[in-house]
Parts: sequence; structure tokens; C-alpha cells
Amino acid sequence: MSCPLPLPLVSRPPLHRWKVLAAGVAANAAFSVAFSGLPMTAVLLRQAYQLDNAQLGLMLGLMGLGIALSELPWGLLTDRLGDRPVLLAGLGGTALALLALAGWAAPGAPLWALGAGLLGVGLLGGSVNGASGRAVMGWFPASERGLAMSIRQTAVPLGGGVGALLLPWLAWQGGFACLFGVLAGLCGAAALLCAAWVHEPAHDAPAPGAGPLAPAPRALRDRRVWRLASGIGLLCAPQFAVISFGTVFLHDFGGLSLPACTGAMALVQVGAMGLRVWSGRWTDRHGNRPAYLRACVAAVIAVFLGLAALSALQQASPGGGWGLLTRTPQALPLLLAACLVLAGLVVSAWHGVAYAELATLAGARQSGTALGLANTWVFVVCFVTPSVLPGLLQWQGWPAVWLAASACAALAGPLLLGPGASVSNRSRKSSGTPL
Repeated sequence: MSCPLPLPLVSRPPLHRWKVLAAGVAANAAFSVAFSGLPMTAVLLRQAYQLDNAQLGLMLGLMGLGIALSELPWGLLTDRLGDRPVLLAGLGGTALALLALAGWAAPGAPLWALGAGLLGVGLLGGSVNGASGRAVMGWFPASERGLAMSIRQTAVPLGGGVGALLLPWLAWQGGFACLFGVLAGLCGAAALLCAAWVHEPAHDAPAPGAGPLAPAPRALRDRRVWRLASGIGLLCAPQFAVISFGTVFLHDFGGLSLPACTGAMALVQVGAMGLRVWSGRWTDRHGNRPAYLRACVAAVIAVFLGLAALSALQQASPGGGWGLLTRTPQALPLLLAACLVLAGLVVSAWHGVAYAELATLAGARQSGTALGLANTWVFVVCFVTPSVLPGLLQWQGWPAVWLAASACAALAGPLLLGPGASVSNRSRKSSGTPL
């Protein structure tokens, strides 16, 4: 990878880094309302477009497939051109793709039009993750990156929470054409904010007479980067299981009303925001990202095993359960909802810490590539997960779904916690200047 093309570098006050972070959060949140929020309309989407569960899984996965295909190219382009042009092009293109969905893929249109539109949104929206992450890496010192990256990662549950509250209501009251139009407006607004605040940091400029910057080590040649990135992707499988089919699980299997399902999923997103900020700050102070990630992996495995056990109990005796649950028929569905919320929180808490570890490992100038690689894995998993779940559901029901989610976390552990996850102490001991 060659050095980034020269861009105008402007000396700005130190506090400007928080504006850059705010713009990155806005960009990620605007796209996350679409990506994480659309599955919250799964019951209405299935009804409006007359889909079966297999078709629903495919539609929900196509946006993730588009992101998976485009993340690494966008990351490479970000390291070459810089954060600002990639963010502006990606957000603007995403807004246009969503407007196209509103115009030509409303219910009644051919199903391929909906699928092609969702794929296009993913291809263009894949620009946001790596570019905003690289901007944060460039503006924040090593001692603050865990917090900054975790705050940036709160954009995903923030967008998901807004989507969980807003999109089902929009789909119900105004239809999916209205929904896609609102999403386009959010992406356009985020593009304007990035245009105002996102610039290359002045400390990236070479000193006078120093000549061109030497190329950074190539992230794609580092086995530690590949290992950590693939572990991040695999550990996202349980999260995507909750996001894509959580409302279907609570509505069809748990017997909860649609408003109750929406509230539960919104609670997951809001709680995940707080956990991500806390985890980033805590690991920055203690320099213990690998230990924190190890604890998160163990918790994910345990909570999804518990969810599988409760689902098996409900499946074996749908009218009630054991002991006190037999005398209170609604107790088990409510317990299922509580366990799903807990699972969603636990599986969402680690993202900012893992991304900070990966970006620190790759170095600031290659962080766009490294984050793009990680998000490629993440969104391959995002496409595969909702596509595979209907088959597991038909085979052995919800217990098999949650057991598979737990197994994915167990497989991700050795990758996430291997030699790649070992840079926290070095970053904590650094001088505080960006890599």
C-alpha cells in the first residue's frame, strides 16, 4: 500500500478531535439506523412483502453481504485518499441508494428490486466503518483510543436503538417507501456534518525538509491482524442472531406483543451503548484489553447456553414450565425476553475494545485497511447468520439457534485472544502520541 495522497492539513485546536469523533459517531449511527434498525421491522417486512422465513433471512442478509464485499476496498481507499473524501462519497451514495429503494422497491415491486437495493445500500455504506475509525485513530492519542473507539462504536447500538423505536412505527404508519426516504435523509445529514468537521490531522504532515513519509507496514501481511480480525467477525455471529431474528423469536416463540418486542430490542441497543463507553474507559485505565475480551467471550458462551436451555424448556412445555413457572404461564416468556436482552447486552459490550486493539496493532496509517478487513469478516458473518438461522430453526427449533451462537463464540475465543491481542500494555506505556 502506497502512502496516502497529500491532502490539505489544517492546524486545529486540540478539542477539535471531539468534533471529529462526533462526526464519526453521526456517520456510523445514520447508517446503523438502516442496517441495525431494518431487522426490527422483520415482522412487518415479512407481512408487507409476503415473505417466508427463508426469504426474510435473505433480504435481511443482503445489506450485510454488500458491506462485506466493499469493506476492504473502502478501507484500502481510505488509507490512500484519507477519511474525508471516502466518508462524503460513501454517505452521499448511500443516501441516493435509499432514495432509489423508496422510489422503486416499495411493497408490490418485484422482490429482486428490494434485494438489489439493499445490496447497493450495503456496498456504499461499507465506507463508513473504516473511514470513521481511521479518523479517530489519527486524531486521538494512544492513551485515549480505547475510549474514543468505544464511543464511536456506540453509534451502532445508538442507530439500532433509534431504528428499533422509529422504523417499525414508520413502516406501520407510512409504509416502507416512507421508511427508506427517512433513512436517506439521515445519511445526507451525516454527510454534511462530516463535510464540516472531518479533516486530516495536522500532525500527519512531514517535518520541513524531512521528505515523504515512509510507508507503514502493510496490515494485510500481518498474521496477527488477520487472526484478530477473523475473531472479531466470528464473535459477531451471536450478535447478528439477536439483531436479525430477536423480534421474530420474541413474537413467534415467546408470544410477546410487537410493542413489547420493540421495547426489548431497544433496551438491548441502549444498554450496549453504556457498556461500550464504560468498557473503553475502563480498559484504557487498566491496560487490560485482552483480559477484558477473555471475560466477554466466556460470558457470551454462558449466556447463550442459558438462552438455549430456556428455549428448550419452552419448546418442551409451551404452556408453562417447571415449579413456579407452571403456576404463572407468562413467566417463562418474560424470562426468555429477559435472557435475550441480557444476551444482546453481553454480546455487544466488547466491540470498541477489540477494534481499538486491532487498530493499535495495525498502526494509525494502516488502521483503515485493518478495520476494513475486520468488518469484511463481520459482514460476511452478518450475511451468513440470517441466511443459516431459518434452516437451524426448521431443523431443531430455537434451542439449536442459540446453541450455534454459543459455539461461534467458543470458536472465536482462540482467534480473538491469540498472539494478535497483545498490544494493550505497549499502547498504554506509549508517550501518548498517535502511531
